[in-house]
Amino acid sequence: MTCSRFQALFWIELLFSCTPLFAQSVADPDFRFEIMNPRYIEGRGPLVLYDEGHNNPLSIKGQYAAFAHVLEADGYRMATQRETITMETLLNARVFVTVNALYDLENWNLPTGNVYTDEEVEILYDWVYQHGGALFLVTDHMPSAGSVSNLAARFGFNLVNGSAQRKDGQPEIFSRARGNLTANPITDVKGFEIDSIRCWGGAGFFPPPEAIIVSALGEDYEIFLPSDVSEIYHPIAASVPKITGMGLANGAILQCGRGSVCLFADGAPFTAQLQGIKSNKRGMNHPDAAQHVQFLLNIIHWLDAQH
Repeated sequence: MTCSRFQALFWIELLFSCTPLFAQSVADPDFRFEIMNPRYIEGRGPLVLYDEGHNNPLSIKGQYAAFAHVLEADGYRMATQRETITMETLLNARVFVTVNALYDLENWNLPTGNVYTDEEVEILYDWVYQHGGALFLVTDHMPSAGSVSNLAARFGFNLVNGSAQRKDGQPEIFSRARGNLTANPITDVKGFEIDSIRCWGGAGFFPPPEAIIVSALGEDYEIFLPSDVSEIYHPIAASVPKITGMGLANGAILQCGRGSVCLFADGAPFTAQLQGIKSNKRGMNHPDAAQHVQFLLNIIHWLDAQH
């Protein structure tokens, strides 16, 4: 499949929303949140570098605006990275964030190539391991998971380039009560505990033994493995291969040398979107996501603290 860049961006928006044709999404202009005690004085916190140089369809001026607003309200400084990754650039940052990077804007069918070069992967790894950097790697269902699989693998994570879906089709709630949201340094911050989060479809991964799982898929999930991106939409044909969600996570953290990594295999929880002609809420603005702002802050604070 080939198309113009404009058409590609249009289809990417549909792809990562997993909704019917024309059900586009936009940043929610009415999204509101409150941070009672910001970690840093406004504009004086550490630098968070947000990648927009690897076919990242969700920019901090667009659908990931809420992500940037939350971090800036907490005192962090946000900047975009649009060039090839270098150590010189990374050394100025505390956290490097990449969201839904794509190998190819115009072709999302298998095989999926690596969007980050081997050199960039090694630079990011050395920055984390040797220099105490913090990587927040957010990806999604195919082809995003496949596009960053080499970067995830360098830190020991085996991303599955498919689509994770609940067997019963019910909302993807991860909670302590259900047993699929764990007690960990992200969810157990004293006074800011997280009891429940919601996802909207993504991928899964096998974490390395030393990682701490934040949210697990388990027997409630199946991972579909289509070769053509058109097969990802409901209903998924019985002919599409699939594996069980047992043993897979969709969120985990890892201390790596002097630095740290958080991998989350769904980009929706950190957005605040209005989707489709009914402007359905999705992300941090959704009623099921009341703790998502604090969840995001807990992640960033943990990454920051490991520096």
